[in-house]
Amino acid sequence: MENKGIRPSFHRLKVLEYLDSHRTHPTVDAIYAALKKEIATISKTTIYNTLTLLLDNGLISHLTISGNDVRYDFETRPHSHFQCKKCNKIYDIEEVKCPHIKNRISGNQVDEVHLYFKGICKDCLKRSK
Repeated sequence: MENKGIRPSFHRLKVLEYLDSHRTHPTVDAIYAALKKEIATISKTTIYNTLTLLLDNGLISHLTISGNDVRYDFETRPHSHFQCKKCNKIYDIEEVKCPHIKNRISGNQVDEVHLYFKGICKDCLKRSK
């Protein structure tokens, strides 16, 4: 955080620590519920502000796979995601290369590409056999 000019407050460190130790792509509500047990004085506003600060400085990333459900990811390197239709878990998968996608498509500049896959995860497939 200090390398990005961010003061590493207790709450900010706890949010970043939570994301690092829970690679489950949590929502704001999930982060708040977990940290509220440990830090009685933490507010949802603090969570939102901290996540925005971390996002704006490239320390975390976010994704929206379905609906308006924004999830947060400690991993910032390019990678794709898989969401299981049975258990709803979201998994990181290695970046899927799309060699036909260049930095421009139909004259438009491409800055980001996000690939999301949906299906049944290997754990749910094992349980259904």
